[in-house]
Amino acid sequence: MTQPPGNTEAGTADELVVLLDADLSPIGTADKTAVHGADTPLHLAFSCYVFDGRGRLLATRRALAKATWPGVWTNSCCGHPGPGEDAERAVRRRVREELGIALRDVERVLPDFRYRARSAEGVVENEFCPVYAAVTDDTPDPDPAEIAEWRWVPWASFVALAESAPWAISPWAAEQVPLLDASGVSAGSRV
Repeated sequence: MTQPPGNTEAGTADELVVLLDADLSPIGTADKTAVHGADTPLHLAFSCYVFDGRGRLLATRRALAKATWPGVWTNSCCGHPGPGEDAERAVRRRVREELGIALRDVERVLPDFRYRARSAEGVVENEFCPVYAAVTDDTPDPDPAEIAEWRWVPWASFVALAESAPWAISPWAAEQVPLLDASGVSAGSRV
């Protein structure tokens, strides 16, 4: 499963995740489809919260076929930078792939976020996951294999949901939203 850093076989570079040690240094790569299980190794990821010009959050509901947290409402997009891929470039790439939109004003707002969570199916997420906020002027055209539903919601409503019913959204969003709100990422004010 583990490959040395920088080893990207032809045709699989977009499917590799970067494995990390306890000090968050890259130690290799693994195929994304094989890395998430009951004993998921620490790896690099990102979360992105996309706002529109009115300060509303693009909330998404994960596709029912997703291996982790299927059908759960969450932030706009999550993903994994490929080996050697710039993080902001990875965010823009993945948002374009999943949501069919371009971003502007991309900002890394929680640079040190890390979490571990276990789904009802027993799949563990174990990620060092910097969080980004961005703005779009586009109308989403999501990939149905990734996104079941989407809607623009007032930021204050999503914050209230995370506080009153954290079980109703993804575990990473439940942890990230209060931190984002406390840092001033409200209604897109920092993006």
